[in-house]
Amino acid sequence: MILAIDIGNTNIVIGVIDRKKTYFVERLTTAIGKTNLEYAISLKSILEIYHIEPEKLEGAIVSSVVPPLNRTMLSAIRKITGISALLVGAGMKTGLNILMDNPKSVGSDMIVNSIGALSEHEPPIIIIEMATATTMSVLDKDGRYIGGAILPGLRVSLEGMSSSTAQLPRISLDTPKKVIGKNTTDCMRSGIIYGNAAMIDGMLSRMEEELGQKPVIIATGGIAKAILPLCSHTILYDSTLLLKGLLLLYEKNK
Repeated sequence: MILAIDIGNTNIVIGVIDRKKTYFVERLTTAIGKTNLEYAISLKSILEIYHIEPEKLEGAIVSSVVPPLNRTMLSAIRKITGISALLVGAGMKTGLNILMDNPKSVGSDMIVNSIGALSEHEPPIIIIEMATATTMSVLDKDGRYIGGAILPGLRVSLEGMSSSTAQLPRISLDTPKKVIGKNTTDCMRSGIIYGNAAMIDGMLSRMEEELGQKPVIIATGGIAKAILPLCSHTILYDSTLLLKGLLLLYEKNK
């Protein structure tokens, strides 16, 4: 089994996984100011909670969209496990054919998700990851990464409304019972929750039209569970998609 970590803008996803099962998935708040010792203590605590001894880990791999934290996290992993973790990036063997103007600009999380999706589903595939931003990655019928879209995330949209307007309050992201709200809070919730579902449905329809065939649609990210039931498209939810992709990349590059 390996330690797999994805460093995102808001959260750091941490898991232990092997070919048989995912042992756990946990999240830490991303904080650039933390030292490697502070992250090491957090990693040690999580492993202890799940009764996983560091010496039982075969290896570790990290993907990241926050470069300032890369060295810090690699050092933290080494402190706790003694392992020099792999870092997803240029020069790593992925087996993924990326048809973009600048393939190096594709986020490591999008690459990892694509590899995880291709291991379990026949392309074409559209992958939706709902995090700080909502990303949509498209794999054509030959399994090639042909592009996608980046949309504002739910919390980013909500914070933008609250911070940029004088009369709109900060609210929780609960799903309202009706699309037509009867008060300011429910109107905001409707716009954010139902509006995002409609936006995703609209983007999926346009992407399907460009692809010329019906794709498998997979979503990941904790907040996706609140949106998917409101979408008209059939969307599979996979909370461990990223970890599966990281495991496959580790096996290709160990």
